[in-house]
Amino acid sequence: MSIPLLDYKPSSQNQRVAGYEVSNEDTPWIYRIEDCSNPNDVLDLINAAYRQVLSEHQILQFNRQVQLESQLKNRSISVRDFIRGIAKSDAFRNLVVETNSNYRLVELCLKRLLGRAPYNQEEEIAWSIKVATLGWGSFVDALIDSEEYRSSFGDNTVPFQRRRYKDRPTNLVTPRYGNYWRDKLETERYKWGDINNFMDMAKSLSIRVVVPQPVQTANIQIPDMTRDNKEAAVSINPSASFPTRL
Repeated sequence: MSIPLLDYKPSSQNQRVAGYEVSNEDTPWIYRIEDCSNPNDVLDLINAAYRQVLSEHQILQFNRQVQLESQLKNRSISVRDFIRGIAKSDAFRNLVVETNSNYRLVELCLKRLLGRAPYNQEEEIAWSIKVATLGWGSFVDALIDSEEYRSSFGDNTVPFQRRRYKDRPTNLVTPRYGNYWRDKLETERYKWGDINNFMDMAKSLSIRVVVPQPVQTANIQIPDMTRDNKEAAVSINPSASFPTRL
């Protein structure tokens, strides 16, 4: 039996009210599959989906989902299922899921899949419990199959950041450089001068006890270093002008 989603009160955010602003360069471009009249338009839609879900920094050939792209080009799946497949891919798991805590993961997924930031900490806690109890795949299904996703994007529209006024686009937020990942790297890295590093080094050393050996001086023979024949040193060259040493 899964735990139901906890109740939380959404705080007022700009995407929940009707907009009145004039379109400008910050207005997101909306990609719909019904607007794609040629293969190039479909490629633009696919690239927009990668930018939204995987982030602008992580669009690499290695991370592309070739089978999902082929199915979308043939209209075998909807854009919503294409987004679902990217979010459940191994690339997304390696780049986002495994490098963040549940709270940070909820924040990123709400921004990338629903196009908005979390309302408050209560919503982050509620969805993080769903991640812990249902697992990652079921959490993605719960977001994409939600009424909010259907009413905002439907089956044929790529998710986008709704009503952005100040914050940078969500697809430019790199998950690996969040506070959680930064603190984790800071904790695990070797710190020069840290007392814990010296303690570990001291514990790893094998100490060998040196027992002093007594020395007997009665039988020590001291050689005679006195010179019996004391001859004057002369120069090798007899015609040298400097005086000889006696």
